[in-house]
Amino acid sequence: MLQVIRYLQGYLTIRVQGFSPERFMNLCSNHHLFLWNIVNYGDYYTMNISLKNFYKLKGLTRKTGTRVVITGRYGLPFLSVRMWRRRIFLAGLLGSLAFWVWMSGFIWAVEIDGNYFVTTDVFQDFLDANGIKTGVKKGEIDIETLEESIREHFDIVTWTSAKIDGTRLLIQVKENDLIKMDKGGKETEINEENTGMDLVAQKEGVIVSMVTRSGVPLVKTGAEIHKGDILVEGGVPIYNDDGTVKRYDYCVADADIMLQCIYSLTEDIDEKHEEKKYTGKEKKQPFLILGTKKISMPLLGRKFEKYDVIEEKHQLKIFKNYYLPVYIGSYLVREYEVKEEIYTKEQVKELFEGKIQKFIETLQEKGVQIIEKNVTIKRAFGTWKMDADFLAVEKTGVSQKTQLIQIEDILLEEEPGAEGT
Repeated sequence: MLQVIRYLQGYLTIRVQGFSPERFMNLCSNHHLFLWNIVNYGDYYTMNISLKNFYKLKGLTRKTGTRVVITGRYGLPFLSVRMWRRRIFLAGLLGSLAFWVWMSGFIWAVEIDGNYFVTTDVFQDFLDANGIKTGVKKGEIDIETLEESIREHFDIVTWTSAKIDGTRLLIQVKENDLIKMDKGGKETEINEENTGMDLVAQKEGVIVSMVTRSGVPLVKTGAEIHKGDILVEGGVPIYNDDGTVKRYDYCVADADIMLQCIYSLTEDIDEKHEEKKYTGKEKKQPFLILGTKKISMPLLGRKFEKYDVIEEKHQLKIFKNYYLPVYIGSYLVREYEVKEEIYTKEQVKELFEGKIQKFIETLQEKGVQIIEKNVTIKRAFGTWKMDADFLAVEKTGVSQKTQLIQIEDILLEEEPGAEGT
């Protein structure tokens, strides 16, 4: 507590030297002028004294023949003086602090995590339509209402969490695990009600392996199937004593069925083509984005007739999650000329190989395994043509409501008068 009082009042470190510094200290004690942190250096002493008492030393130094030199100034009075001398800097510092505090009340970055079927662009359009965008005030965002509206708007979303982290709005979602995609990219939902679900073939081919977990398999390994064939029925028959079907226990058919099938790819490439030739001339145009306003430097010199523009920018942030509405970037403008060229055989082969590789990667993303490929390339009338066949193995079977009807329902329809009831 004493240290705090001394700091508020202000104190000095002084050096006392001369004829009789010891007598000087005794007189200070007699006049109730408190000294502390006294250190003897032989020829002189150093000590601390309050700012108030320092101004009472003038008569004592004359009596003792000593000389007092200030070597240090401490405390709030001296800090105030230094701050006043730097008042312009201090005003700027306080203004900057006020600006950052004000900026922290807004959202400057929106991130969405966990979405797969619903793309980020779709989510962003939904948020924009609901007024959730960069620059919105934090106080205008109702987290609970936002979470509920996302679940209501997107049926596939089963769980969502939104939180404000610094100047970033982080939205995490979880989509329905029971939604699966068939080979055509169409969503199919597994029905868990008391109805049967069959597994149906999506492509023709030959069954190479089959492991059934639930349902009744209608095909075997080695069987040739066609699109739409029922592979596993979603109803297990319960028989009477005479061997006739009494009823069906419905279930969701589940099996791992591997199908050997053929994929085909046909591509054409014109022998003549226009090709960009970059001249090596480039221009860089820096720009700055403040909020919604973009400020860019003008391009100097002759304007290019044909050019490409590459944009690079990054958002500024302080610390980890304090994003600012400020982007720094530049446009790279590259001049090019268009010339007509003729593909060589090696170039054509390289282009087709790139298309094949991209096609294979697309299949592999769907779980298709390529085991053999056959490619033919021909040239006719200025056009290169490629035909490629791929022998593949993939998992097959998409859920579809069963066509099995309970025996009781059939008998009820056949009873006389049933139509009028």
